[in-house]
Formats: sequence, structure tokens, C-alpha cells
Amino acid sequence: MNKDIPQFWRDERLPFVEARAIEDGRRIHYAMHSHEFFSIGAITAGHSHYLNGDQQLQVKTGDMVIINPQQAHGCNPISNQCWSYIMFYIDPQWLAKLQQENSEDKSPGFRPFADIVSHDATLFNGLNQLYRILTTPSCCHLEKQIALVDYFSNLLQQLGVTSPSLFDHSPKLATAARFIRHHCTEPLTLEAICQASALSPSYLIRSFKKHYGMTPHAYLVNQRIQYGHRLLKHGLPIAAAAHKSGFADQAHFQRTFKQLLAATPGQYQTPSTTK
Repeated sequence: MNKDIPQFWRDERLPFVEARAIEDGRRIHYAMHSHEFFSIGAITAGHSHYLNGDQQLQVKTGDMVIINPQQAHGCNPISNQCWSYIMFYIDPQWLAKLQQENSEDKSPGFRPFADIVSHDATLFNGLNQLYRILTTPSCCHLEKQIALVDYFSNLLQQLGVTSPSLFDHSPKLATAARFIRHHCTEPLTLEAICQASALSPSYLIRSFKKHYGMTPHAYLVNQRIQYGHRLLKHGLPIAAAAHKSGFADQAHFQRTFKQLLAATPGQYQTPSTTK
């Protein structure tokens, strides 16, 4: 098996978590993108460029990257040097329930984390151990459930959340983003987005890029890929997922999917699953 091909893991009994690993990331290149889920990853070898919003860092072996939902980000190799990582994608609603259970603050909804990187060796080793448990066929379902709750409960104790919320900004801008998300499979015009949010084109474009890390068009494309990602997860053929996601053809969908997620739709559809 090629070391530069990403390996995906998921389990239909644990629908709130997915994992990904790559042994040699020299050919792994991400365009700036965002996810609807919370992401956390461990750099297991080498080092790489890490972009999160307007922050640019270098991360190395032993570091962990922390990415809130809908936060624009990307990780890429440095001068063709080898690096490897594991990555977890967690349903923010599942994590929100843990936040409420582990905090005196019982407010509903996911509360974004303040940190974008951690150097904590215990959290790093724990994430690697969690990955081994999830991907080991001999580990039973109960063991995996306990390992997930135990690790992320501990993570919540170690990392601080933002206050106020990361996404506290103009309600009209939030309306524009919501409109794009809800209509991402349809042909959209700038006029339609502005009308839905009661914003002028210049203000929308300038402020949207500042808060979301991408233009409204890039955000729309990203939402279409997230939509297609969900369809692929549920077993829809690639061609059908491309059409339903609003892409003109399968080739465009495949190119964009790889640009944003650094994997082909076919690679994502053939994970190491647990039944």
C-alpha cells in the first residue's frame, strides 16, 4: 500500500467520529477549506505548514492541531519534506453534550476552542492511543465507546473555550453564510445572497472573507464539497454525489474534492471500516 495514499476509518455504530491517517504527506496539499465538524490531529512525524484563519504556523512531531467547525484552515508540506499525521473529525453536537457534562456552563450548542495548537504530550499520546483502539479489529465496540468519551472528556478539561463565541459577528453576515449553506446545491447569484442578508455587495465580500477566511464563492464551493462528502459517506455513487452537490460534472467534483480534502472521492469511499 502506498504511503502517500490517505487511509480513512469510520464505523457505522459510531457515526459521530471519523479518522484519517497519512504516512507520507509530501504530496498532500490542501487548499484553504472548512468542515462542518470539529477536527483535531496529531503530527506523528516531520513538520508542516499550518494555516488557521489568519494565523500561519509550523507544526512538528508531537504537536496537535485544533480546528473549530467552519474555520478556514489548511496543512501542507515544507519543501517536499516528509511528514505524517492522524486526524479526527467529530460531530460538534456530540462534543457539545460532553462540554455540558464536563462544565458548569450548561448552555446548548458547541462552544469553540480558544487554542489552535497544543504541545501537550499527554493529549498527543492519548490521541495516538485512541486511533490504535479504533482501528484495531480485536477491540470491541464498548472499548471504543469508552476510549472516545474518556479522551474527549479529558481534552475538554485541558483546552479552554472561546468567550464570546468564535462566530459572534454581524447577524446579517451570519444570515448570508446560512443562506449559502442552505442553498449550496443551487445556482446562486451575488444579488440573491445580498438580498437574503440585506448587505451591499462590497460589504458582504469584504466582511465575509475577513470572518470566514474565504470569499462567498469559495464558501459556496466548500459547502458543496461538504454536501457531497456526506452523500459519499452514505454510499451514494460518485457521479450521483457530484450531480446532487451542484457540480456540472463528475470530473469537476473530483478535482475540487481533492483540492479541498487532499483525497479523491474514491479513496474516501473505501475506508478501513468496522462493522
